[in-house]
Amino acid sequence: MRPAAASLLLPLALLLAAPAAAKSSDRDQPMDISADRTDALLEDDSVSTLEGNVKIRQGSLEVDADRAEIHRVAGEIRRIVLTGSPARLRQVSDSGEPMDAFANRITYTPNEELMLLSGAVEIRQPRGTLRGETVKYDINTGRLDGGGDGSRVSMRILPKSASGD
Repeated sequence: MRPAAASLLLPLALLLAAPAAAKSSDRDQPMDISADRTDALLEDDSVSTLEGNVKIRQGSLEVDADRAEIHRVAGEIRRIVLTGSPARLRQVSDSGEPMDAFANRITYTPNEELMLLSGAVEIRQPRGTLRGETVKYDINTGRLDGGGDGSRVSMRILPKSASGD
């Protein structure tokens, strides 16, 4: 992949703020990106695509997807879409807790600091699990908003002693 194409993906580092209070030092680490194929247009208004076995690594952040799309408008990244069967985000928080998130589609909008996970969503943390078809995550507030799409949301919260705390 050309270095210029890789620079389009740097905002994926903002995915570091996933639902487990992401490890803050990850943003300062180099990002390694690989895929079977890329189709990138380095213009202000464009969509760049990575396909096939997409892997993004930065510090403790690991992203695996079948496809990643980076949408730019007026030179700014407006939306990043990860798809897979499922797409997966893994990361360790500053406190050392792992977080694993799975969804068929993960859409991140940097301007709004929102992440939308849809299609067989599962978020696993040591203290419990959240499942649903649609979960919206507000990066600024840490609020998870699930359901409202005709399907149910389920949670399993483990007692503090059972989670090893």
